[in-house]
Amino acid sequence: MDLGDRRGPGAAPGLISATPKPGQEPRTGAEAGTPDPGALPDRRFLLCLYLVGFLDLFGISMVVPLLSLRVKSLGASPTVAGIVGSSYGILQLFSSTLVGCWSDMTGRRTSLLVCILFSALGYLILGASTNVFLFALARVPVGIFKHTLSISRALLSDLVSEKERPLVIGQFNTASSVGFILGPMVGGYLTELDDGFYLTCFICFLVFLLNAGLVWLFPWSDIKVNSTKTGLPLGKNRALWRKTDYEGQEGSPTPGSAARGKTAGPPWTEVMSTLRVMRSLLFSDMWDIFLVHLLMAVAVMLYYSNFVLALEERFGVSPKTTGYLISYSNALGALAGFALGPIMRLYEHNSHRILLHSNTLTLLLLLLYSTARTMAAVVLSSTLLCFSTVIGRTCVMDLQLTVGGARASGTLIGVGQSVTAVGRIVAPLLSGVAQEVSPCGPPSLGAALALVAIFIMSLNKPRSGGDGSDRLKSE
Repeated sequence: MDLGDRRGPGAAPGLISATPKPGQEPRTGAEAGTPDPGALPDRRFLLCLYLVGFLDLFGISMVVPLLSLRVKSLGASPTVAGIVGSSYGILQLFSSTLVGCWSDMTGRRTSLLVCILFSALGYLILGASTNVFLFALARVPVGIFKHTLSISRALLSDLVSEKERPLVIGQFNTASSVGFILGPMVGGYLTELDDGFYLTCFICFLVFLLNAGLVWLFPWSDIKVNSTKTGLPLGKNRALWRKTDYEGQEGSPTPGSAARGKTAGPPWTEVMSTLRVMRSLLFSDMWDIFLVHLLMAVAVMLYYSNFVLALEERFGVSPKTTGYLISYSNALGALAGFALGPIMRLYEHNSHRILLHSNTLTLLLLLLYSTARTMAAVVLSSTLLCFSTVIGRTCVMDLQLTVGGARASGTLIGVGQSVTAVGRIVAPLLSGVAQEVSPCGPPSLGAALALVAIFIMSLNKPRSGGDGSDRLKSE
C-alpha cells in the first residue's frame, strides 16, 4: 500500500486536452504536460468558481466568530453551548461523504445549488433565532449541506489535468482564504449596530443567494462543448451535467460510454454501486492516505487549540496582539497558494514528495513553537507554518484524487472532509488532556502525531502501478 501513483479509472482526460492533430491520439492531462494556452478550461468558469469560494467563506466568516457570544446571550450554559457547537462537526462527519457521493450521482450543478440554498436558509433561521432551540435548529441545515467548497473542488478536479490540479485548487483555496480574512472584520463592524447579529446573518443569507445565482449563471454550456471535443468519458460528463437543462444537447457517444450505458439503472442502484466502490477502494488501498490526513489535521488543530491562552501564559501577550498575529498568519496562508506553482515545478509534480517534506517542516515548526523562549521564535514558526500547512492540505487532497480517480472525486473529497470532521471532534479532547500537563502540551502532542504521519509515509513509498485501476475497472 503506497502513497504514490495508484490511479483509479478517474485518471481520464480532463477538459484541458488540446484538440489533436489529424493522425494523432488525443493527449490526456498527464501526458500532455504543460498545456497550451488555448487548452485550458474557459477562464471565465475558473474565475467564477474562485468567486464562489470567496463569497462562501466571506459569508460564513462574518457569522462564525459571533456564534459563541450569541448562544451565551440566549441564556445557554457553557455545557449546552458546547453541545450546540459540536453538533455542526458531528453533522459534517456523517454528511460529507454522503453529499460527495450524491454530487457524483446527480451532478455538480444541482448539488451546488441545493447546498448553497439550504445553507442560506440555515443562516436566515440563525439570525431570527430567539432561543437556544431555534439556534440549534438553524445549525442542522448548515451542518448537513455546507459543502460548497468540497463540491467546488470536485468540480475543479473534473476540469483540469492531474499536473494542473494542485495549482488550480491552491488558487481556489487562496481566493477562499481572502474571504475568510475580510469576513470577520465586516461581521465585527455590523454586530456593533442595533440588531447587529440579525443584520450580519441576513447579509450572509444574501451573500449565499448571490452565490446561488452565480452558480446558476455559470457558462456550463461552454464546458459541455469542450468535453465533447476532447472525448471526455460519459461517466465524467454526467458528473457535470446530469439533470441539467443541457443534457438533451449531448453529442455523440464517447469512447467507453457504451459499456457504461449498459450498467445504467435506477438511482438507488447507482448509489449502492458507488458505495461499494468507495468501500473497496478507500478502506483498503487508501487507508494510509486518510490516516496521514487525519494525523496532520489533528496536529495542526492542536497547535491552534490553545494558541491565545498559551501565548498569554507563556509570554504575557494580550489577546488583541495575538489576534493581530492570527490575522497575519491567515493573510500569509492566503498568499501561500501562489507558491504552489513554482513548488510543483521544482518537485516535478511529485505530490507525495512535496507532502512528505511539508509534513516534515510542520513537525519541525511545531517543535520550535513548543520550545520557543521568545516571541521572535513564535512569529517565525507561525509564519512558516502557514505555508507548510496550506501546501500539505493541497497535496494530500491531490493524492486522494490521483489514487482514487476523478470519477468519484466528490465521494473522495467528501470522505476527506469526514476525516477532518473526526479531527475536529478528537482534537479538543486531546487538547484538554494535554493542557493539564503544560501550555506547551497540545503543540507537543501535535508534533508527535506529525512524526507518526511521516513514519507512515516513509513506509509507503510511491511506486508506479495500475493495480488500483484494474480492480475498480473490474467492478
